[in-house]
Amino acid sequence: VLEILNNRFIQAGFLAWAIAQGLKVVLTLIITREFDKTRMWGSGGMPSSHSAVVCALATACGISCGFNSVEFAISAILATVVMTDAAGVRRAAGQQAAQINLIIKEMIQRGHGLDYKFMKELLGHTPVEVMAGAVLGIILAFVVV
Repeated sequence: VLEILNNRFIQAGFLAWAIAQGLKVVLTLIITREFDKTRMWGSGGMPSSHSAVVCALATACGISCGFNSVEFAISAILATVVMTDAAGVRRAAGQQAAQINLIIKEMIQRGHGLDYKFMKELLGHTPVEVMAGAVLGIILAFVVV
């Protein structure tokens, strides 16, 4: 267990995740003037914690193992897949959820007695949120490693 806790790669990734999630809480507070503790664990929003984690890992691998190493190559490809998914598929799913929720709200307002649990809309990220998470992860890797 001590080896896991002392692993600089895990430390870089975890720190990137924690700071990104903390920033979501702070930014939500600034924008909406409401404290939303669910932003600490939720997906979507600024910055992308997924991007921060995988970029911290890839950068830490590059720093420690070399940017020409197998470890860096694997982690960089993983980071690319995660960030593409965050800004693509997950973002599209969130947009679709928003439209479905809107349709259901209109139906309820028109008197259709629907029992419906609204879908989560904040699933993915804009390209700016993905890039902000990536930059955060890269910077933190240089700090930790």
